[in-house]
Amino acid sequence: MDKYQDLRNKMVETQLVTRGIKSQTVLDAMRTVPRHLFVSENYQEYAYDDSPLSIGLGQTISQPYIVAYMTEQLEPIPGMKVLEIGTGSGYQAAILAHLGCNVFTIEKITKIYEACKLMLESNYPENINIKNSNGFLGWPEQAPFDAIIVTAAPDRIPEKLLEQLKENGKMILPIGRVHAVQYLKSIIKKNGKIIENELLPVRFVPMVE
Repeated sequence: MDKYQDLRNKMVETQLVTRGIKSQTVLDAMRTVPRHLFVSENYQEYAYDDSPLSIGLGQTISQPYIVAYMTEQLEPIPGMKVLEIGTGSGYQAAILAHLGCNVFTIEKITKIYEACKLMLESNYPENINIKNSNGFLGWPEQAPFDAIIVTAAPDRIPEKLLEQLKENGKMILPIGRVHAVQYLKSIIKKNGKIIENELLPVRFVPMVE
């Protein structure tokens, strides 16, 4: 067992299980996917700490608990078609791909997109597609989606994303301005209506158009 596997096991037991993450498939994914490979070398020793980390250009890789929580709330199953807004480091997309989802992920910042594109497409060629675009527009050519996960905070629910969510589909996203209180929300589209539930307070980088 290498040191990173040991750190992953410790992360799962002390940060996730103790905070109520119950999905065994999500816990197994968090034990397996090498989070340290999604940060720069000078941050790798901190990759399994209970905190977000910088990936440059004002962007972050989310705290492990938040990744696990959002993933669990999405209720992923193999074959699920998921749109991710905000590829960032690529770690969230890798977790979803490990769980068997077909992931379509959008990153607006070109340098960040270029940094993670090769690794994601090399390691998950069959179930991750990535493009450099404006997340507010979604990915209409691939819509509709079973689920949508947003890893940056808009100040409102993006209308285009709602349009691209399937009937009975679920969207998980933080909402709120960067220096105000943000809340992680669950959005379910049912019979043409939106069912919105507030989950927990969070802090994410802003989603920009």
